[in-house]
Amino acid sequence: MRTVKELAQVRPKKETLLTIGVFDGIHVGHQALMRQLRDEAKRRNLLSGVITFKCHPQRVLHPEKKLLWLSDLDTRVSLIKELGIDFVIPLSFTREISRLTAIEFVRLLREHLKMRGLIIGPDFALGKNREGDAAYLNKLGKEMGFTVQDISPVISNGEVISSSAIRDALAKGDVSKVHRFFGRSYSIRGTVVTGDGRGRTLGFSTANIEVMPDQALPGDGVYVTFAHVGNVSLPSVTNIGVRPTFGGGKRMVEVYIIDYNGELVGQTLTIELVDKLRDEKRFSDVETLKAQMHEDVRQAKILLQRVSGE
Repeated sequence: MRTVKELAQVRPKKETLLTIGVFDGIHVGHQALMRQLRDEAKRRNLLSGVITFKCHPQRVLHPEKKLLWLSDLDTRVSLIKELGIDFVIPLSFTREISRLTAIEFVRLLREHLKMRGLIIGPDFALGKNREGDAAYLNKLGKEMGFTVQDISPVISNGEVISSSAIRDALAKGDVSKVHRFFGRSYSIRGTVVTGDGRGRTLGFSTANIEVMPDQALPGDGVYVTFAHVGNVSLPSVTNIGVRPTFGGGKRMVEVYIIDYNGELVGQTLTIELVDKLRDEKRFSDVETLKAQMHEDVRQAKILLQRVSGE
């Protein structure tokens, strides 16, 4: 069984306290749960472990639904480890694993990971038909000798922090809400590809970022950003959309790095969202567009100086 092989890759030297979930984005709610996991594991002299999934279960159970990622697997694993978790296991969510009953899955955790406790988030359930909810897991725990602790959701301004709420805010371009729910800036990562050179003719040489098709992007518009080139963070303005002034077309991510003339094609860039300047719109002519681009850059400089504390 593939699940057994992946679980068996980690051979903990002592008993463990675990949590399980997709944890897309590692938002403030996820962070609170994992800090609780880390601290409780230390108190009980256990190893803290996180089981996440390489692909979202919905991709397997409901492939007709398009679900966009807030963070790729490598980013998720890195962020989890930064929270002080002892080990992370990415599992492949397959039809095989979806057919496991809750007790079958728990037995695997007990056998291969020496599980002595589970910490679970709100609305958590595991096993076939989501039978393993908090009540059922507590029952199993008493029978099999492990503890179950469920964590309340984290609420901000009366709203539960969740990955779906972040996706909704991101689609609306609500950068401040996304930042509040994440506890950090949202970033877009991709490879710089050769564009049509139109930006250069306008006096704004831009880098065209090719992102993964399943990465969640902000709603169309112009954003104040930082572009991370290697280890350097540079002020930038990013346009996301179809460039309606030039007839529209494929949705693109274009970054203008302020006062930068280096070659970027082929490099991987991380674009950190700071704020939204405006919606994307169609201009009557190129000169009007150029004037607006100059104004966008002017406003971006002011905002970024304020953010940087300069």
